[in-house]
Amino acid sequence: MKDWSFRRLVITAGPTREKLDPVRYLSNESSGRMGWALATAAHQRGARVTLVAGPTNLPDPKGVQVVRVVSARDMLAATRKAARRAHAVIGSAAVADWRPQTVSRSKLKKRPGAPVIRLVANPDILATLSKERRGAFPRLAGFALESDNLLANARKKMRGKNLDLVVANSPRALGAVRSRAILIQAGRPPHRFSGDKKNLADLVLTNLLEMIRSHDE
Repeated sequence: MKDWSFRRLVITAGPTREKLDPVRYLSNESSGRMGWALATAAHQRGARVTLVAGPTNLPDPKGVQVVRVVSARDMLAATRKAARRAHAVIGSAAVADWRPQTVSRSKLKKRPGAPVIRLVANPDILATLSKERRGAFPRLAGFALESDNLLANARKKMRGKNLDLVVANSPRALGAVRSRAILIQAGRPPHRFSGDKKNLADLVLTNLLEMIRSHDE
């Protein structure tokens, strides 16, 4: 099945790292597996895929253009560039919400008392793309990782960022092989999913493709 043929798709995946000093950083436990599953499934379905990936131990998926990045700002720059001609962008990366206000050029030394680290907000990648979007494209899908009030918080994120589709899941999804998730789209009841990430990837791609085709018609 090559139903994504002649269409361009951008996927973000994995964690980002925000440096404290030359050897320390802020990050999270994202493995990147969900993004890899999306990129692999999209390539198999004929899409021209760009995978913007934070630091992971995963090998590059075959047939996929991979752009390796480190920080949230790196990921934003690479994603904006790749999204210019894309039909859709899927934000599956676990992007750091904050970064240290200053980065020490030398290793921070152990001293009496705990150090004070001031944080500043990182740019929101999908929200930025949404504000810059002109017309229907690119279609935007995101992941909402929520520990409380999963459905309500995911819907709030969807409205706030003006996304077309949101996949809501819990922190248990980080690093897991299988997923339990809820797909949310405007005008449709929530779709509950339980299974491996390959099947979840195909479900997300099928729903996004329906939106693209509805505009083409």
